[in-house]
Formats: sequence, C-alpha cells, structure tokens
Amino acid sequence: MKKYLFMALAAFTMLTFATSCKKSLKDEDIQKSAQEALTKAGMTTTVAVKDGVATISGACKDDKCKADCEAAIKDIKGVKSVVNSCTVTPPPASLTTALDAATMQKVKDGLKDMKGITVTFEGDKAVLAGAITDADRMKVMQMLTAAKVKSDVSKLTKK
Repeated sequence: MKKYLFMALAAFTMLTFATSCKKSLKDEDIQKSAQEALTKAGMTTTVAVKDGVATISGACKDDKCKADCEAAIKDIKGVKSVVNSCTVTPPPASLTTALDAATMQKVKDGLKDMKGITVTFEGDKAVLAGAITDADRMKVMQMLTAAKVKSDVSKLTKK
C-alpha cells in the first residue's frame, strides 16, 4: 500500500511540475509577431506588448482601418487583450470653393467674342467646350490665367 501511495504522490508531483514548466511566450516575441501581422496587412501603425496586452498606436485614415488593425493582431498566440490607441485622421478640408459672380462674369466676357465655345462652372473650375483655333486657344488660356481661374479645357477641340 505504501508503494502505491508513493507512486501516486510521485505521479502527482511530476504532473504538477510538468504543467507549471510550460514555456510561456516572451512579450518581445509576441510584439514581433504582432508587428509583422500589421505590416503584412498594410498598416503603418505600431504595437507594443507588455504582459500579453498589445497596445496599438499610430494614425489611421478611417474607423475601418482602426478596426482592421485590432483584428490583425487579436488572434496572435500570446495576445491576451488589445488596447487600440490609434487616432483617426480626419480627411483634409475641401479646397474646392465656388467662384464668385464677378470672376464668372469676367470669364464669360473674355469668351463672348469667340463663337462656338461654351463655359460652365463646377466649383472653382471653368469647364470649356467647343471647337477653337490654336490662336484663340492661346487667348483663352491667357484670359483664364489673368482671371486666376482653374480650368478644364479637355472638351475643346481643334478647328
């Protein structure tokens, strides 16, 4: 009986020590894997890992990018949780402004002697269409430059 008791105690001790000696991942290894996953996913954010908690930082273009960063590393072995500290960069303010009435009239007046040319205004741009000679094209371009108007002359054809 002592022999069986001793064997049971020995087996219990071995199992206890064997499971407690399980190799745990180092934070540096987890961080390396997480950073590789972010890079592979095309993200420019960075990640830091401490005690298995991955903290993502950097700038994302939108909320989807921010969510994709988190999804890219949440299933990496050793990551216990993810703290997403990414900031979403707002889109740049629109630089398109409407031309004022005086500028539009200046463009119309400059084109009134040129038959077959039409002008429409889209935001801060004058869109010209029609048939034009090379000499008239030069005059139009000079007039638009003097009026400080962006233009789209792709619809003008050569006479």
